[in-house]
Amino acid sequence: MSVTGHAEPAVTSPPAPGRKESDGRTSRRPLALRLLARPEVGVFLGAVAVFVFFLVTAPPVRDGSSMANVLYQSSTIGIMALPVALLMIGGEFDLSAGVAVITSALTASMLSYQLTMNIWVGVVVALLVSLGIGAFNGWMLVKTGLPSFLVTLGTFLILQGVNLAVTKLVTGNVATDDISTMDGFGQAKKIFASSFDVGGVQVKITVVWWLVFAALATWVLLRTKYGNWVFAVGGNKESARAVGVPVTFTKISLFMLVGFGAWFVGMHQLFTFNTVQSGEGVGQELIYIAAAVIGGCLLTGGYGSAIGPVFGAFMFGMVQQGIVYAGWNPDWFKAFLGVMLLGAVLINLWVQRTATRR
Repeated sequence: MSVTGHAEPAVTSPPAPGRKESDGRTSRRPLALRLLARPEVGVFLGAVAVFVFFLVTAPPVRDGSSMANVLYQSSTIGIMALPVALLMIGGEFDLSAGVAVITSALTASMLSYQLTMNIWVGVVVALLVSLGIGAFNGWMLVKTGLPSFLVTLGTFLILQGVNLAVTKLVTGNVATDDISTMDGFGQAKKIFASSFDVGGVQVKITVVWWLVFAALATWVLLRTKYGNWVFAVGGNKESARAVGVPVTFTKISLFMLVGFGAWFVGMHQLFTFNTVQSGEGVGQELIYIAAAVIGGCLLTGGYGSAIGPVFGAFMFGMVQQGIVYAGWNPDWFKAFLGVMLLGAVLINLWVQRTATRR
């Protein structure tokens, strides 16, 4: 004899009013964690801290002209840090960026002066040379599969030697001749090295160009298909290629953007000082890369922003000028940069772990 039991349906209580059922896939992270996930948040807080620190310890910083000098120093670093940052997001970096700036300036100066041409001819040829250097770096990287470290290290050494040797051969000196009397100099100076008055304070035009380039780079990264390509090739180029991303074009164009930045900064230096020292530029590539890293870009690629390097460059300019205004030994500048770089790497690591933690 068997006893058959009937199972009663399970009774479940309705969810409490005002509560929504959600699982781990649909739950939203807190606002604080979503903000920390932004690569520029950490460097923004660091820039504010550095700014406040020097406001307190270096009273001359509070003067308008002093702040204009800080912004000028920041802009000369920041204009180059932007394309370097985009390249790093794309998974590569360029060790030749510093000497490429001098190559561009030397090309424009010597071509115009030695051939007695309008200065704009030299400016245009220098742009083509700079873009060509970037295209060469990108092409070598794509065709050989070598790391960008080795490719651009080779370019760095080549340009360093060519800058000095060709300048000596053409001018008989290590510096170019003064071009301030050349046709077209005044027009070019207005674009690349002029100043304008804001409330009685002279502000360099490079500050405006810096902010314009930053806004444009941000728009490209966040609102265009090309920006998606940059993040994709930096994250995993093989996966990006599998879904139709033009990896070769993206890599080469990113190096050419660095070439464009080198041309622009080179023109600024040329029309600011009227002459160029052929041995300069060595070591500047590390400043540009450090500004990008401090700005939240990873050396492994696929992560970063264009706004972060703006704050990173501002921190560099603030420290460089702040040490002088505080009356400290300027030899401490590089030590400050090292501390900022290590601190930024540690902060970025902590931010990433915190932002991805469940």
